[in-house]
Amino acid sequence: MKFKHIILFALAACLSVNCASGQQVPSKRVILFGTTIDPIEQQKASAQLAKSVGDTKATNWRAKGDQKSKYAFADAGMDMPYRLYIPSAWDGKSQLPLVMFLHGAFNDENSYVDADDKLMVKLAEQHGFALVSVLGYTKLGAYGTSLKLPAVFGNAEAAVKLRTAVTPELEKTLELSEKDVINVLEIVKNEYPIDKNAMFLTGHSMGSGGTWYIGAKYNQYWKAIAPMSGPFVEEATYPWERIKDKYIFITEGTGATPSFEASRKMYAWMKEKGFKVDYKEVNADHGGMVHLVLPDVFDFFDHALKAK
Repeated sequence: MKFKHIILFALAACLSVNCASGQQVPSKRVILFGTTIDPIEQQKASAQLAKSVGDTKATNWRAKGDQKSKYAFADAGMDMPYRLYIPSAWDGKSQLPLVMFLHGAFNDENSYVDADDKLMVKLAEQHGFALVSVLGYTKLGAYGTSLKLPAVFGNAEAAVKLRTAVTPELEKTLELSEKDVINVLEIVKNEYPIDKNAMFLTGHSMGSGGTWYIGAKYNQYWKAIAPMSGPFVEEATYPWERIKDKYIFITEGTGATPSFEASRKMYAWMKEKGFKVDYKEVNADHGGMVHLVLPDVFDFFDHALKAK
């Protein structure tokens, strides 16, 4: 083992061991590069919030079509927006499969949904999926994970540097971003009869990192995940066992650096370890790959829905 790697593993260990005394210190983090939020407790809190804001007498209760919605997010002290699409062919009673989308940095809950002549909306309509896109508290909230470029799969040094440099201010932002995702998910589940066995998570860039993070930490929700061009995972500390039973679809653009080579490496590693993972790359850059792979992402979710 190289000396540099020994140092990195020692740094990682110091987060769960008191390096002065050598005594074990219990970690509060399900994922070391994430927040201390307990996923089960957060699910319960978000479900309670959903019931408190749900209004069955509202004229738009269980409405169909493209909707710009919001809810009162007390922890953030503001109303928080989210985007929702319910297929026009829905009969108002049947259970709905759901796709949750996490946007990339400097975007918001509308950016990708409106892109390419609302391609994502058209795919949701075609496949009969409810579609929900969240802000994640801010355009740079990152959904709870501290990893971003250059901390791609295989770059352990960058991952350690980022997660050990989290300030109290950033920690608070990450917590609010993570909470917003689960709040919105539970609000939609409270209003619509979402099929709990047909819930899917996808995202691009920063949202891909969020997909890896939320997908594992809140693994009780998802049947499949589809991270797009953002392999922001620290191999040594990621709880791989939490996604072992999930269907996973990694997509990349050949012009996306440095994520392209990292995604290839990650796919090969996961395939060797026996994960149910598929991979597709397209001839495009980091941003240009999204509209090329979105149809495949929805097709993948369709196949996962029918798989036993």
